[in-house]
Amino acid sequence: MKKSPEIQHDPRIRSIEWRNLVPLNRYEVVRELMLPLPWLGGSFGFAHQGQLLPALGCSFVFFLCGLRLVHNAYHYALGLPRVWTERVIFLMSLLMLGSMHAVQFNHLRHHRLCMDDEDVEARSARMGAFQALAFGPVFPILLHLTAIRLGSERIRRWICLELAANVAWVGVVFTWDLTPLGYHVIAMAVGHCFTAFFAVWTVHHGCDRDHSIARTMRGNWKNLLSYQMFRHVEHHLFPSVPTCHLDRISERLDQVAPELKMNQVF
Repeated sequence: MKKSPEIQHDPRIRSIEWRNLVPLNRYEVVRELMLPLPWLGGSFGFAHQGQLLPALGCSFVFFLCGLRLVHNAYHYALGLPRVWTERVIFLMSLLMLGSMHAVQFNHLRHHRLCMDDEDVEARSARMGAFQALAFGPVFPILLHLTAIRLGSERIRRWICLELAANVAWVGVVFTWDLTPLGYHVIAMAVGHCFTAFFAVWTVHHGCDRDHSIARTMRGNWKNLLSYQMFRHVEHHLFPSVPTCHLDRISERLDQVAPELKMNQVF
């Protein structure tokens, strides 16, 4: 079995208090759940009016916020009971297309293997930027096939349910020519084709398997615009901490291991 990265056993990292950042209050729970919805509404509204550029802008931010929501759900860091978290993952599978339980399986495996050769999620991180972009359309297919092949019976049931539900609602959309929803389907499909680059390559390229395992981000404006999603070394070191609290982990991490902030996304 592959050992965990050395940085996770560093006494400096182990000295950081993080457990008090795991709980979410009621307001934070609601805010996390609602975060993608205004952008989803905006994309539908602009698409209905035939305004493609603002619709695409809203779809981009919806996809980013959706990734933040499901990313927290993958680690059961939404402040919800487990059964409700599973339902959130199912709902986001319908809104974002595909099976988010398949993505969850590979993501948790990514945390265990962390840049190893068997780490399917991190495969694009070992490529050049243009290779990662070209790999994009293959990436979601590979995640689903890997989860079906290696996942438990529970995971496979969720994947089948989510894919069947997607086929059903997408079939209705194109059968009845529901234009705004058809636009959304295409936008989400395109979004998935860029996740190998934006969600993996950007935060892991040039990293190693033991110390500098991921990149991070500093600067209030940059983190505000990216919804804190690029504080990735913090996430790897403290995966149970919700995204909305990673800024506080960054402050604590900078005090004991300042070299980790040198490897930034941009």
